[in-house]
Amino acid sequence: MICKAPEDVKLSDIMRDFKTHTSKKIIESIVSKPESRREWLLEAFSKACAHLKRDQNYKVWQNGYHAEEIRTYAFLESKLDYIHRNPVKAGLVEFPED
Repeated sequence: MICKAPEDVKLSDIMRDFKTHTSKKIIESIVSKPESRREWLLEAFSKACAHLKRDQNYKVWQNGYHAEEIRTYAFLESKLDYIHRNPVKAGLVEFPED
């Protein structure tokens, strides 16, 4: 994700809220809409939280985040390329989104 936090807001707070909101919406969408991979996805998200001490049914996001300041256009392009190629590397899609 590429984002900018206002000076009076911590990036960690933005990331926490983003992960909380999007994980709830992702699970709601998988459960409520016709999804051919529903069982596979829910099982994967369920297994991801099996080791957690708190009572949680699904874990969509990994813990933490790795913030890096974007100082050059070349660095921005490399991060965008990384983001677009991640789903390909994970085998979720065949080609990156243009």
